[in-house]
Amino acid sequence: MLLELVVENYAVVERVRVRYHPGLNLLTGETGSGKSIVVDALGLLFGGRASADMVRAGAERSRISGIFDLPSDPSFRELLESAGIEAEEGELLLEREIFANGKSRVFINSRPATVTLLKELAPYLGDIHGQHDQQRLFLPAAQLDLVDTFGGCSALVNEVADVYQRWRSVQEELAELERTEQEKLRLADLWSFQRKEIESVNPREGEDAELETERRVLQNLTRLQESANLAYESLYESPESAVANLGAAIRRLEEVCRIDPSLGDVLETLKPAQIAINEAARSLATYIARLEADPERLEQVESRLASIDKLKRKYGATIGEILAFLDDVRRNLDALETAGERREALKQQEDALRAEYETAAQRLSERRREAAAKLAARVEEELAGLAMKGTAFCIAVNPAAPSARGSDHVEFLVSPNRGEEPKPLEKVASGGELSRMALALKTCTTLSGKPQDGCARTLVFDEVDAGIGGAAAERVGERLKSLARRDQVLCVTHLAQIAAFADHHYVVEKREVRGRTVAEIEELTGEARVREISRMLSGRTTPEALRHAEQLIRK
Repeated sequence: MLLELVVENYAVVERVRVRYHPGLNLLTGETGSGKSIVVDALGLLFGGRASADMVRAGAERSRISGIFDLPSDPSFRELLESAGIEAEEGELLLEREIFANGKSRVFINSRPATVTLLKELAPYLGDIHGQHDQQRLFLPAAQLDLVDTFGGCSALVNEVADVYQRWRSVQEELAELERTEQEKLRLADLWSFQRKEIESVNPREGEDAELETERRVLQNLTRLQESANLAYESLYESPESAVANLGAAIRRLEEVCRIDPSLGDVLETLKPAQIAINEAARSLATYIARLEADPERLEQVESRLASIDKLKRKYGATIGEILAFLDDVRRNLDALETAGERREALKQQEDALRAEYETAAQRLSERRREAAAKLAARVEEELAGLAMKGTAFCIAVNPAAPSARGSDHVEFLVSPNRGEEPKPLEKVASGGELSRMALALKTCTTLSGKPQDGCARTLVFDEVDAGIGGAAAERVGERLKSLARRDQVLCVTHLAQIAAFADHHYVVEKREVRGRTVAEIEELTGEARVREISRMLSGRTTPEALRHAEQLIRK
């Protein structure tokens, strides 16, 4: 339930702060005074679309904030907790800021939030019904929603939607499989050739680098032999080799150390060097022994590199890419071989899901037909109380193509006069009749639900009295009053017959302040309320209008 609404720099509103109460809260005022601005502002708190045009001229931003009773529904608290927002006991603060550049910000309990979260929270807080919603009654989808809401079909609708999505997914996969099968059959010969070509060479990762090194060695054999032999002679074989000179030095130091041991550390340092030189010399000798001219091997290496280069030109810049291409080809060929098995499995799965969908959709259809009959009877009762006695209202639930919403087409049919065949709503309902039907449907669907642990919601009606008057207006007021016994009701009205039912009456007026027009809202009580209703009756305050207003209020 809405406790307080603050609107700043919004359209012609500079700043208003309104405290709302349980029961029926009525907003009245002259045409164009800004009554609907309150409804639009509340719509922003419920996740409505923001626009820079809403910002009051000359202001940097608009700000709308609302304080609500905190709903005790566990699902509501789960939504807040999943968004990282603490649910304080007692009250919930929603804030929306719209900047002149078109951007907007959302805060919930002073924590940043998103418009999406506002939309998810809105059903727990309230519902706005305006003239646009009346026009939506002509849409089959809106009519289906009302039947589902009245019949409590949400669980079945979700079940049908889940099965339908899985069924469609399998159908799409099967269609894709059949569509591409012929193309894959045409490619099968190419894939087989590619696999055979790569497998015949059978390259391995890093092989090309090893072959390049071996080719350089075979192409420079003479130069390598000369350099390696000279190095071997310098280290080991010549009389002046490093091994000979180092050996002589070690022997001299051994003689010195026998007399003066102080050079023992130097001697111990040279001995490992002697071992290292000997090891290096042996490795060089082994290397030189392997350096033998082998023209046949060079030809083999170059031929192998040519084969690998050919694969690189066709299948990838590296051997790794070639092997990856080979894996793809193998997978395609394997998939082609198992396509028949996969197709058969998908067909069986499709048949099973179709049967599951038809069963779930049938259960949903039965629930809808039962709900449609009950809702139609309830709406006729409501219409009789809204000065439309004798109006026949029925809901046709006919088969339709399968969809995520089931396999039903719902249509509201109306006959304003007994004996006439019911026709679609949009063909027979006048503006006043449509307003009353909308209220009747809203009353039936709202009262069909279970109370949310005693926590009232805020139901907003924007000019639900359009096109009606007299006794019909009085009946509309009675229905709004009955709704207000359970939920908080906010209603914008032009009719005194409806305003007289208010538990709390607010008037919206435009005034000139410092050379600019501003809209202000004031709660009326006592004589002020009588004067406002008298104005609504006659356009001005006269003794007769005042007496009539008093009579309406007492009645």
